[in-house]
Amino acid sequence: MHYVGYAGMAAAVSNAGGLGIITALTVASPPNTAEDLRKEIRKCRSLTDKPFGVNITLLPVGQPPDYESIIKVLIEEKIKIIETAGRDPSPVLVPLKKAGCVIIHKCVAIRHALKAARLGADMISMDGFDCGGHPGEEDVGNWVLLAKAGKVLKEKGIPFVASGGCATGKQLAAALALGAEGMNMGTAFMATTEAPILPGIKNALVEADERSTTHIFRTLNNTERVFKNDQALKVRAIEAEHPGDFSKIWPYVRGELYRQSFQETGDPDSSVWSCGQSIGLIDEVVSCKQLVRNIVDEAAGIIQGRLAALVVPRSNL
Repeated sequence: MHYVGYAGMAAAVSNAGGLGIITALTVASPPNTAEDLRKEIRKCRSLTDKPFGVNITLLPVGQPPDYESIIKVLIEEKIKIIETAGRDPSPVLVPLKKAGCVIIHKCVAIRHALKAARLGADMISMDGFDCGGHPGEEDVGNWVLLAKAGKVLKEKGIPFVASGGCATGKQLAAALALGAEGMNMGTAFMATTEAPILPGIKNALVEADERSTTHIFRTLNNTERVFKNDQALKVRAIEAEHPGDFSKIWPYVRGELYRQSFQETGDPDSSVWSCGQSIGLIDEVVSCKQLVRNIVDEAAGIIQGRLAALVVPRSNL
């Protein structure tokens, strides 16, 4: 949720009945510092009395944030729920676990999930290839990945939530049937009234379909699913011509362009920005409260209605 996961967004999700997450890299990456994260955490506390968490993503970036200071702030501010994502979480997981934090680690492969649990992760966010942002290099969609997690992780007593391409109550019902404890959403919350992005981006999400994303950074082994626009297609073409050479595509993928699209221009075509295939399931911009209510009501209706009606008691004869 880069340039989306601020205090206001996290508070709105938590107030709606979800678990809102502040994105540490959005608020604490250079030139910002961990003290800016502290301010965002305190702002979130002023907006909600419900639980919320903070995400720490561990991926290669041009100017890495000061992870040590970020961890220090999280411990001092007594943040109890931390979502980690990206590479090996052990550098941040160990000190946070010592401080009593609950760690949800996002994984794209079962073997990564098992390793994260061995390192101390309390829950896994099982992230299928459908997801926005970084889906890893495994290319396994949620239909298979969640079914495998429902078998392997459950056998090990490791709880997980479904992540990637999630936006509807039907998917929540399916995720629960596959063994998940719930589901994680990013793109769907971008299309809410509270999301701190301009209407042009939200309209693009509503007007898009399930084919409206593409991948970049494949040759860098840092795959990212992004909105399919001319900028993204240009990056793909340059990458195909100069595989593995980040310097060639850097001018087109700069984070500042991303920020400008979301916060200044609202132009969905002037930058490369992350979103998942769930854009094909977004039909309107609603409040966070309405989105959560729609999903819960739809899931409950399916579980109590259609699925219950399909179960026929066995005859004793």
